[in-house]
Amino acid sequence: MSRTRWTLLVALVAFVAALAGVVAGRKLTTPPHHDGGELHALLHDGLTLTPAQRGAIDTLEARFAIRRAALEARMRADNARLATAMAAEHAAGPRVTAAVDACHHTMGTLQKETLAHVFAMRALLRPDQAPVFDRAVARALTAGQR
Repeated sequence: MSRTRWTLLVALVAFVAALAGVVAGRKLTTPPHHDGGELHALLHDGLTLTPAQRGAIDTLEARFAIRRAALEARMRADNARLATAMAAEHAAGPRVTAAVDACHHTMGTLQKETLAHVFAMRALLRPDQAPVFDRAVARALTAGQR
């Protein structure tokens, strides 16, 4: 085997080994994702919910998942319009400004509806459960702040 082929073979093997290492590392170190984040993990795993509470929360989550997906789709469309406007204007012109405003409006709507969802879930909790939930909300909102 020629020196060039040998070098290419070694480089290919090294690349495949590095890729396998990255995949293995992500599988071993990435914490399991609970759909809905810390609050939903707390509701499902950290609080002892009654069957009625669990059913009501499941209903709220199903409804909110549909609404959140719709708003996230709208945000993607808003971002696509922003990209088109930026490509057309190459400056912060009226189309870019309008597209940014649309993005912000959609993000604000999602945030408000997320808060309404959080309060609706909280309303289903017993007085002994609510403070635990409230602490999780505070942690979620202040994560990464020092």
